[in-house]
Amino acid sequence: MAVLLIAELNGAELATDATAKALTAAKAIGPVTVLVAGQGVDAAAAAAATLDGVEKVLKADDAAYAHGLAEPLADLVVSLAGGFSHVVAPSTASAKNALPRIAALLDVMVLSDVTGVVDADTFERPIYAGNAIQTVKSSDKVKVLTVRTAAFGATAAGGAAPVEAIAATGDKGASVWVADEVVKSDRPELTSAKIVVSGGRGVGSEENFALIEGLADKLGAAVGASRAAVDSGYAPNDRQVGQTGKVVAPNLYVAVGISGAIQHLAGMKDSKVIVAINKDEEAPIFQVADFGLVADLFDAVPELTSKL
Repeated sequence: MAVLLIAELNGAELATDATAKALTAAKAIGPVTVLVAGQGVDAAAAAAATLDGVEKVLKADDAAYAHGLAEPLADLVVSLAGGFSHVVAPSTASAKNALPRIAALLDVMVLSDVTGVVDADTFERPIYAGNAIQTVKSSDKVKVLTVRTAAFGATAAGGAAPVEAIAATGDKGASVWVADEVVKSDRPELTSAKIVVSGGRGVGSEENFALIEGLADKLGAAVGASRAAVDSGYAPNDRQVGQTGKVVAPNLYVAVGISGAIQHLAGMKDSKVIVAINKDEEAPIFQVADFGLVADLFDAVPELTSKL
């Protein structure tokens, strides 16, 4: 069972956390070859080669892959798929863009958000906003799956795999890169942060979200938000945590002014320790919280921030 793992890149750099967590899942299936496709990716390929358990790194260095367009990447993966039983990628925006196309070209199904590997043909994935776990057995010749990285630990460095340069398959021009709008922040990236502080509808306004950011800065944390807060314009949508946002599993998750709708819980309930601050003692968030504080966030958060 040979596995092709598509490395996640940030520009020309390896997104080590996402790739290493997906590698943990891939290694449970069989020997893993990592594909690094981009432009100027020598360093990314070298970094991937150091991850423990990687058999080989395939480096496709070409302008066609510079901006993560799904179409040229899909053509490349399909050209390689004959030598592999599984195509795996972390459940990121780029992978969710490319893997359905890859699966369609291979005429197979996509298994999305895999949280457990039972065997090479059988996988577990959440359904119904994470309230049930579906076990799926695939008989497809090539299994195409995305891995929910929050469910797996990261594989450590310690390997020394060979790096092999491969030819690009070109760009048919089905899509064109126009621009990247990148949000720059000194805070940790939301999906890989060890601590996350999230605000909900109870925060009340975009200006009041400074309370959440102040607490996050004291903790060295990433800032998240519920869908209600994002829909109300309190926070940008790249901060959304939940079923239709990002899935996180930090060591500490602080939910401030978040009621705990099932869709939000689906994105954070695997956090190691959950702290909830809400003035409504009947809020559903308290059912999953390890520590709950029934208090007005406008009193509690400034006091907590000042004492840290």
